[in-house]
Amino acid sequence: MTSKQSPSKILHILLWVAQGLLSATLLWASATKLFKPAAELAAMWPWTAEHRGLVVFTGILDFLGALGLVLPGILRIWPRLTRYAAYGILLLMIAASVFHISRGEANLIGINIVFAAIAAFIAWRR
Repeated sequence: MTSKQSPSKILHILLWVAQGLLSATLLWASATKLFKPAAELAAMWPWTAEHRGLVVFTGILDFLGALGLVLPGILRIWPRLTRYAAYGILLLMIAASVFHISRGEANLIGINIVFAAIAAFIAWRR
């Protein structure tokens, strides 16, 4: 007995794994940005000391993006929102990369590139 799965089934599973991982990471980033004391946050990410408003704004965007990646599919309500959330996260990661490069922190954009690639994969296939 063989248990071959169709490529579309495998792709569907890979998309859900990507959405879940990216969503969980964005929820963590959101909670960190919104609820960690400013001094602790600045020790972790030095750029946050100078840009508190940007920290709160990106924390909110991270939260909304995380919800947008999984809730439409789970609730089966307007599933195309997942694609829009993925595009938004892709733009956020591009903006974060530009921000870090402008500050001379190009060595910090690796994670932004990885998240952008995952978001692009989700947007492309959803």
